[in-house]
Amino acid sequence: MTATEPAAAPAVPLPPARSRFARLLPEDPVLRRLSAITLVNTVGNGLGMTLGVVYFTRIVGFGVGTVGLVLTLAGACGVAAGVPAGRLSDRYGPKRVLVALLAAQALCAAGYVLVHGLAVFAVLACLAAVADRGGSAVRGALFAEVLPADGRVAGRAYLRSVTNVGISVGTLGAAAVLQLDTRGAYLTALLVDAASYGAIAVLYVLLVPATPRTAEQLRRAADGPNPALRDRAFLLLTGLNGLVTLQFVMIEVGLPLWVVRDTDAPRWMVAGGMLVNTALVIVLQVRATRGTERPRAAALVFRRGALLVAASCLVLGLAAGLPGWAAALLVAAGVGCQALGEVYSQAGAWALSYDLARDGAHGAYQGVFNTGMSGALMLGPVLMTSVVITHGLLGWALLAVLFAAAGWGMTALVRR
Repeated sequence: MTATEPAAAPAVPLPPARSRFARLLPEDPVLRRLSAITLVNTVGNGLGMTLGVVYFTRIVGFGVGTVGLVLTLAGACGVAAGVPAGRLSDRYGPKRVLVALLAAQALCAAGYVLVHGLAVFAVLACLAAVADRGGSAVRGALFAEVLPADGRVAGRAYLRSVTNVGISVGTLGAAAVLQLDTRGAYLTALLVDAASYGAIAVLYVLLVPATPRTAEQLRRAADGPNPALRDRAFLLLTGLNGLVTLQFVMIEVGLPLWVVRDTDAPRWMVAGGMLVNTALVIVLQVRATRGTERPRAAALVFRRGALLVAASCLVLGLAAGLPGWAAALLVAAGVGCQALGEVYSQAGAWALSYDLARDGAHGAYQGVFNTGMSGALMLGPVLMTSVVITHGLLGWALLAVLFAAAGWGMTALVRR
């Protein structure tokens, strides 16, 4: 090298290439841990959700109506749990409260294998619903604390995609149990579900950081009134989101009844529709969070989702009276439209539930927000069976109007 030649720049080592699997994982270490915990939890949920009713009717011997009544009562208890659970998380920290609720769910799920009488079943079902719905509210508050403010909504979207993957895996396991159809297989599945709750309680303790409570937070949580219950704008937001939450009852209750009773579409379209919904949510939920950084933009995303769900109602309603192939096409189109609406409405709702909450009181606000969703899920089956399915296309049109009104109402609320 001569004196006039520039010295060669030192080589900069390139970062190691990430594998295709690694690129699917989030870069935030806390979100990666939450993803692993969520996967374990939802695989167990997929088992329990699919097998619970079958176990108590076929193996234990309770009547279908009796089980339905107990689960309705349990749902009412779950609705009542969200607000106090959120309030407790503000006072003691969401991690501590969530671990306690998960331990309670583990005990209830394990107790199901010992049920022989109706009273014990009712008590366990109500306690499990309280722990489940309370845990949902506390989990939202935990995400607000351990995830960065600009990554909360995208983080929740990623975790929701993981949730759908886990439930799908658990449902496949439940299908194997249903095929075996033995008492031992059902009991094993219920104990696996119970063990999953215990495992994730331990994982939360070991892997998720705890946020210390400040003296001011403790004072507000202990002495002051619940700020979310005094926030009229947030209560309206909760009500509007509750209306759009009815879409989950629509796809789980309304769609199967409509396809089987009122259309000539193949019955397998019910299962196919659920698979399409799950796949689209897994693929699109994270993308749907783009553009939700500000409240007005989030409200527009929410409205877009609500209008898509409204359109899906009209498409599904038109399937009645058509030949089987045409009805099948409309059902597929309606389910796809609903899935798109679901990912947009959920993304907008999550963003607004965080953006419009008061700092330091995410537990109280998430408790109220989740209570609105729980109430809709409890009342939804009655609405679907007594109004939508009973009145055919008119019932679907009324449901579409409800969704559209909620979407437009959200943008008007946030604009104020």
